[in-house]
Amino acid sequence: MKTNPALYAVVLAGGEGTRLWPVSRRRRPKQLLPLCGAETMLARTCARVRPLIPADRQFVITVASHAPEARAQVCAIPEENVVVEPLGHGTGPCIGLMALIIHHRDPDAIMVSLHADHAIQDEEALLSVLQTAAHAAAGGHLVTLGIVPSCPETGYGYIQRGELVDRVLGHDIYRVERFTEKPDLETARAFVADGGYYWNSGMFVWTVAAILEEMHRLLPDLYERLMEIRPALGSERQSEVIERIWGAVPRVSIDVGIMERAEDVVVVPADIGWDDVGSWNSVAGLLARDENGNVLEGEHVALDCQDTFIRSSGRLVAGVGLRGMIVIDTGDAVLVCPKDRAQDVKRIVEQLEREGKEEYL
Repeated sequence: MKTNPALYAVVLAGGEGTRLWPVSRRRRPKQLLPLCGAETMLARTCARVRPLIPADRQFVITVASHAPEARAQVCAIPEENVVVEPLGHGTGPCIGLMALIIHHRDPDAIMVSLHADHAIQDEEALLSVLQTAAHAAAGGHLVTLGIVPSCPETGYGYIQRGELVDRVLGHDIYRVERFTEKPDLETARAFVADGGYYWNSGMFVWTVAAILEEMHRLLPDLYERLMEIRPALGSERQSEVIERIWGAVPRVSIDVGIMERAEDVVVVPADIGWDDVGSWNSVAGLLARDENGNVLEGEHVALDCQDTFIRSSGRLVAGVGLRGMIVIDTGDAVLVCPKDRAQDVKRIVEQLEREGKEEYL
């Protein structure tokens, strides 16, 4: 009697989080920080799926400079399950590599691909949605989780649903009609009003065999490079071979390379309190506010302030009459900006790079 395929989690943990400067830095980016609670974002990502996927079936892929810290934060995960990506080439290659590694261990495995820097408020709902997605994946579909939109957000891609395919564990499964890149505000409003669109979460579920087959069909150059790594999997040569091959791996996102072109893609709507924590505005929205709508952390004095986020580290930060502002102090740098310019923080990082001020990066 054939048993149900086992679930494996892959957590992508290689981002830089430039919009969360000056707290998020190259040496310790946002996924390695406790931005939204006592746990780091990476640790929480692994912990929240552990009721469904045990630690020995969880993997983390990150860059070499972050690997020691990542291993320390997810110590329940076997050390060999923290995989180093030598160079960042987009989500396509790192997902392909992890699918290959898991396929070597368990050819029938179902892979759940997650990001280390997402916040989920309703973790029980996430587990239920993932079980539905796993059911769909076992049937051969490539599955994406679509976030039920709460506003006409222009910073996310959108997924348009098509016909209803199935309903499992109380969750609908729809055929994906199309993906749309980040829209303008008018288009985003129309999508939300329509009711048949979801934010693209970047969370996916599929069998490792199915995603590798799609890479073979749609990304043959990437697949060819991955096959060069295959003979070294599980051996002492694995890391060395990955590093040697990786320079020839093409850069491509999983969305553009596979999901937007594959023929059998379905979406499971997910109302789970999701946030990609892409700016200080996002962080503030996940934390407790006072009666004036302020989020105040660390040593502070806030007089006549409203809708303002102050985070201090090691010294007093004082504000008077601030409205809709962000003030972040890390001891060696201070960020001050209006909340509606939070997405532009990455431009500060770009300017620091141009000026060669590496000590602040």
